[in-house]
Amino acid sequence: MSTDLPEQTDAAAPAADEAPSLKTDAELALEARLAEMSDAYLRAKAEAENTRRRADEDVSKARKFAVEGFAEAMLPVLDSLDGAIANPSVSPETLLEGVHATRRQLLQALERNRVVEINPAQGAKFDPHQHQAISAIPAEQEPNTVVAVLQKGYLIADRVLRPALVTVSAPR
Repeated sequence: MSTDLPEQTDAAAPAADEAPSLKTDAELALEARLAEMSDAYLRAKAEAENTRRRADEDVSKARKFAVEGFAEAMLPVLDSLDGAIANPSVSPETLLEGVHATRRQLLQALERNRVVEINPAQGAKFDPHQHQAISAIPAEQEPNTVVAVLQKGYLIADRVLRPALVTVSAPR
């Protein structure tokens, strides 16, 4: 039997040598998978950081140049005013005509930029979200309605930029 033992030991030795070889292959596969996952993680992290950075830059540019469209719409109005100032010998009638044309230009530019006038008609119901009552006076109309507009108000994209200053009728 002693001769069988060394043979068995010799037979067992190659099996022991194969186990570390298999373990090394498994470790190599795991290391390769780990390297692959680490690389994918680092790439995803870098992509997320780049996306965040680009979004921050876009927001910064949007804030910085938000008024650009409005400014472009105002330039023709400025040119018209500069033209009026440059020619002081114009008759009052011509000057008034130019002022009306410049006002139309300005109103068009404001409308293109969604700035809308608030000018309630006499007798319109008082709206505290769009109007600011300066005074209440006795009047021959329903209480809490607009008697007169002292100053027009303006909306920009459905948000009150400036409320209309109005006088309202007092309760009877």
